[in-house]
Amino acid sequence: MESMQILIIAVAAVVAIGVLVWGIRSVRGERDVIEERLENIGAVFEAVVDDDIQPDEESHTKKPTALQEQLDNVLSERSFGKKWRKELARANLKLTVAEFAALHIIAMAGFFILGYFVLFGQQLVMGIIAAFAGFFAPRIYLSMSVGKRLRQFESQLPDTISLWVNALRSGYSVPQAMEAIARDAPEPTATEFKRVVQEMQIGIPMSAALDHMLERVESEDLDLIITAVNIQREVGGNLAEILDVIGYTVRERIKLKGEIRVLTAQGRITGYLISFLPIALALFLNTINPSYVGLLFSNRSCGWPMLGLGLTLIGIGAALINKIVDIDI
Repeated sequence: MESMQILIIAVAAVVAIGVLVWGIRSVRGERDVIEERLENIGAVFEAVVDDDIQPDEESHTKKPTALQEQLDNVLSERSFGKKWRKELARANLKLTVAEFAALHIIAMAGFFILGYFVLFGQQLVMGIIAAFAGFFAPRIYLSMSVGKRLRQFESQLPDTISLWVNALRSGYSVPQAMEAIARDAPEPTATEFKRVVQEMQIGIPMSAALDHMLERVESEDLDLIITAVNIQREVGGNLAEILDVIGYTVRERIKLKGEIRVLTAQGRITGYLISFLPIALALFLNTINPSYVGLLFSNRSCGWPMLGLGLTLIGIGAALINKIVDIDI
């Protein structure tokens, strides 16, 4: 057992160092490759936009090593790597695919140590279950970050449209109006329009730059706006009036979403209780009486099937409740 404890302590030290290094890199704000290339190429051209919408800080981080680049390229070619890269861009997390993959390993090791060595008194099965949960922790965090950023963007969209309309009515062109949004709008709207302006600086067509923003944000309301802008550029028309009508529609839609969210709050809370209450109760019983709950893990013929069936039913119940309260508008 002493050798096992030494091994666990060694793994814990490695995980702690990895978390520390990753935290320092995150705090220093490493930017992704696409943004760096846009800034480097954009520096060659004359300033089309004001200095206020230029990047606020320069990257002083070290470039990735050849091994890191090779690993990132290999992972990025995989289907899951492409999906991760897209989700990281949508969440605006300054991580490469290789770093996000390493984060899975660190989370699994950390959860295993926490479950095996701290919470469950060196129960191997609980340590494995904790490591399995740790594997999904980075994905859950990424999904939550994407959802949070999307909600922020959509909540700011009515004000963004109003700013756009006012700029057009003041005599600004469409690119100049987007520069004003990049300068005056709050985050994350400012960042997204700043990228659009930077792409147009280096010669990318406006329609393509707007499509790139739609790929990062994936908002139905933004899709409607971009479609209107592209059609207006092809056939003409009063874009300010069109955007004004779209802005009213977006405001009413957001208002209706808020009302539905209030009405379905009880169902969501019920889903949370059904999902987490049995798990919390099992953890509590395991703390006060480990031998009682330990039968679920020690008895493979009966305990393990019961445990698997219980978790499966909890997952099915949570999914059904979430489906019921998720009303699409």
